[in-house]
Amino acid sequence: DPGWAVVNRGVLICDECCSVHRSLGRHISQVKSLKKSYWSPSQNAMVFALNNGGANNLWEHMLAESKTKKKPTPKDPVHPTKADFIKAKHQQLQFVPRSSDSLEDLNQQLHSSVRTTNIETSLRLLAQGADPNYLHPEKSTRALHVAAKAGQLAQVELLMAHGADPTLPDANGSSVVQCARLGGHREVEFRVTEALYEVTDRLTYFLCRRRPDHFAGQHFLMPESSDCIITPQPPSNQATAKLRQLSNEQFEDLAMDVYDEVDRRETESIWQLSGASLEHSPVLFLPVNPEFSSMRNQGRQKLATCTNGEFAALVFDILYEAKRRQTLTDGKESDDEPLYDIVASDEDYATTEQIATLV
Repeated sequence: DPGWAVVNRGVLICDECCSVHRSLGRHISQVKSLKKSYWSPSQNAMVFALNNGGANNLWEHMLAESKTKKKPTPKDPVHPTKADFIKAKHQQLQFVPRSSDSLEDLNQQLHSSVRTTNIETSLRLLAQGADPNYLHPEKSTRALHVAAKAGQLAQVELLMAHGADPTLPDANGSSVVQCARLGGHREVEFRVTEALYEVTDRLTYFLCRRRPDHFAGQHFLMPESSDCIITPQPPSNQATAKLRQLSNEQFEDLAMDVYDEVDRRETESIWQLSGASLEHSPVLFLPVNPEFSSMRNQGRQKLATCTNGEFAALVFDILYEAKRRQTLTDGKESDDEPLYDIVASDEDYATTEQIATLV
């Protein structure tokens, strides 16, 4: 029985396939344990709906026409046979059906599809290259706004799994949360609000195994050192000062890198306890993301060398810095979205090398 899911692909997988998917990185495969990872109910429902609807057929649609690839048998070795096939299927998307439509056409089809219940069509369009953050030039809305206003929670989950940004406004300045609220879709409104704080929620849970109560309006839960499962190293004034020097973009990148490392560590712990065969390789550091600079990839991989106490201290510092930046915006903007303060000038920005020293 499959014990894992690839959220953005809408498929359930076994231990063998899981080891390969994890080695590809979260930018390719977002892997979760079905039983031991945290799931929002709607995300779980979306994945099972796609899996039961035959999402795997989408990723293997053109396989029959391939002259160089064939599907491995259960008895084939993981490396290189199954690993090469999974990379061709999910990293290189070699078997996804080709579309003759332009990218603009795909974007507009996705914009229309998300108002319906047909998440299979939306998944195909996303696989073919449709932009989940596309802003319709005539309707002035994005797909996520359309899905939220229509109350299509599964579509909202699918779009966010494929990179739709819930903080982006439409051309009229409306947020996704506002669209869900105007449509009277409380469940969608709550889920999008929760998604806005996904990074800080995950960091909080990593430290103290608790989460903020967004339904009650609590968007940050700030643990004390004594609350933490792993005791952070004593705070460093130098590290705190460096964090404060980061621009919004730099801080968000660092927070996302630490989020990815939290995911790697937690999933690795689940993996080690799953009883999987030792031939299925562990993921000892974050895989390279080709969209990032070499400096950033090196910094991401360096996170794995931090001791538990060192890493907990970094998570702790980032969480408190996120809260500090949010506090500075209170009274200036709506609390629907997590916002960060503007750093004074380019001269005050931390350099790439300074960011690297934080990790």
